[in-house]
Amino acid sequence: MSVEQLEGLENRVPQPLLDFPLSRRGDVLPEECAWLREKAPVARVRTLTGDPAWLVSSYALAKQVLEDDRFSLKDTANAGVPRQYALTIPPEVVNNMGNINSAGLRNAVMKALNPRQKGLQELLRAKAGELIDRIVAEGGPADLRAGFADPFSAALHCQVLGVPFEEWRRLMSGLDVAFMTAREPFADSALNWYKDVGYFAGQLGVQLALAPEERTGLLGRFAGLKEADPESARLTDDMFATVAVSLFGAGAVSTSAFLTLVVLALLQRPELIGYLREHPDRMGRAVDELLRWNLSVGDGLPRIALADVRVGDVLVKEGELVLVLLEGANFDPEAFENPDELNLERESPNAHLAFGAGRHFCPASALGRAHAEIALEVLVERLPGLRLAVPAENLVWRTGFIKRLPERLPVAW
Repeated sequence: MSVEQLEGLENRVPQPLLDFPLSRRGDVLPEECAWLREKAPVARVRTLTGDPAWLVSSYALAKQVLEDDRFSLKDTANAGVPRQYALTIPPEVVNNMGNINSAGLRNAVMKALNPRQKGLQELLRAKAGELIDRIVAEGGPADLRAGFADPFSAALHCQVLGVPFEEWRRLMSGLDVAFMTAREPFADSALNWYKDVGYFAGQLGVQLALAPEERTGLLGRFAGLKEADPESARLTDDMFATVAVSLFGAGAVSTSAFLTLVVLALLQRPELIGYLREHPDRMGRAVDELLRWNLSVGDGLPRIALADVRVGDVLVKEGELVLVLLEGANFDPEAFENPDELNLERESPNAHLAFGAGRHFCPASALGRAHAEIALEVLVERLPGLRLAVPAENLVWRTGFIKRLPERLPVAW
């Protein structure tokens, strides 16, 4: 919907009803964002399923919602609640990390997500180099998403979880279904989910058969817990596998989409590639700004109100759906000076909300930063002449998916 149409709605009714999500293009900020922040920072919208929701688009109000425990993530899977889109994974795993009650299990997950674990960053640098070697050997143009972003993100998560990298294609292909956004439930989404649960349960069995000193990754830690921790020993293999599937899915789809859009943003501003090549010591700050700039989360962060809560001028009622619009909050001029400028040297008193906030702040945020920093370090060093091989307006953007994502990212160098 155009800004002109929004203003027309404003003249007729006090609260506009918009269709959500907004544009699926991930390299252009939806034009509605500025209007929403200024005119209706808590706006009534209609989701893909036809359900009503409140869309929160300013930084201050988005942060309020994300930090207030009266807005629940796990309850978005309850029967009968308004939804963004139909569930494509079983309801019991929507808030899977929040349901990890075993201290041993929780500690194992957090250790696995530590980017400083021995040898991980060296392995990632080597894998990035191998992938670029293959791209260069095949010649350009090349699809950087299929040839680099997807396998590099899969490599990280295969290593973290303790499964063979050779399985990356089948694991990544399952995400195309697991994170599909559909109007109605479809039966084979469950088949897709349990196929991957079965795979990870089998890989847990592989780790159990190894000597303790030969076990690797999170599944190796889980194998040790099954043998030595009475609290964890009561869990079934499928329960352990569910944790692994959740971590692989959420992690791989997020890191790959982010990396793809980061590279696209840099390709459209080639002077920034030169900046990163000349100032590798500033990569951390640059990645933080690219996280703020990132438009991969196209459907908003969902929460269900557990009580009546006032958000800005709106009283959100218990049971209503609230969606946090990251591209609204992270481009809010009240929080970030000149937010429409991609400034790799930005210093801001406000933290971006790319990893969420509050109790659901992403537990893999440090791992995600390390993944992006290593990928960009290797890319700008090895391919300083990297450029987009097709006009940006000719990229095909995926529809019906939890992330804004181009189907291909053709590049030359």
